[in-house]
Amino acid sequence: MRIALKIDVDTLRGTLEGVPRLAGLLSRLSINATFLFSLGPDHTGRALRRLLRPGFVKKVMRTSVGSNYGLKTLCYGTVLPGPDIGRRGASAMRAVRDAGFEVGIHTWDHVRWQDNVFRRGEDWTLREMTLAAERFREVFGSEAKTIGAAGWQMNAHAFALEDEFGFDYASDTRGTRPFIPIVNGRRFHCPQLPTTLPTLDELIGRDGITRENVGEHIVAAAVPNDVDCHVLTLHAELEGLAYRDVFERVLREWQGMGFDLGSTGDLFETIDVQSLPVHDVTRAEVPGRSGDLAVQGERSRLL
Repeated sequence: MRIALKIDVDTLRGTLEGVPRLAGLLSRLSINATFLFSLGPDHTGRALRRLLRPGFVKKVMRTSVGSNYGLKTLCYGTVLPGPDIGRRGASAMRAVRDAGFEVGIHTWDHVRWQDNVFRRGEDWTLREMTLAAERFREVFGSEAKTIGAAGWQMNAHAFALEDEFGFDYASDTRGTRPFIPIVNGRRFHCPQLPTTLPTLDELIGRDGITRENVGEHIVAAAVPNDVDCHVLTLHAELEGLAYRDVFERVLREWQGMGFDLGSTGDLFETIDVQSLPVHDVTRAEVPGRSGDLAVQGERSRLL
């Protein structure tokens, strides 16, 4: 069993505090991972507009968003100006790259993308993705090879732009196994390595799952069945801070079970892209999340 670790970095705090701690933990355990960075303004406070969305209040209460993200972060973009993550966190980002970890793009403005992209057109989508790509180049001195959408939110223009930008692969969706995406009848070229395992914040507070036993449920979710690889999405603000000890127990359990842990790039290197199945991308709910996400649908009948 191969498990790829994808770390989404949403905030300035996650960049400056969570990322170095996660990198240190992974280095001690000799485990590779992929870090995907938010590269523009931290407007986390604007996410509170989602309070009217069904399920969002329950998620906030289940996962102690206030204590995990911190009051200052929750004020960014509202009562406090949103700091520029790519400028203030550039050294921390490069340190991760220099330590040997794969780095890529998460988004420009996390809240703006997550809350708007599904309803926006080509020009809006191109601007957001171009800003992120240009800042990545400014920080790292190279082009990004991988990308993973904020909140698993996409539109057809974003899939098309991933082809145009020349990413090796992307991880924008939820699903069961790597695939080639079709959206609205159009086949794209950039392979999808979807998140297959539930995330920590989706599990805690549901069905008797607590901070003390959530690791057991994540470990169990990866037990081999008819799938030979998984992708786990982490968040620097959670597994890198308050839940770092939980994450370490998960990693040690998987190592003890003989699982091959690495980055999404490591997983991509094992894939024969030409033989990947082609699937429609749909929108659907995922337990523990509010709203619909981009999800791997049925195998396409168009080909």
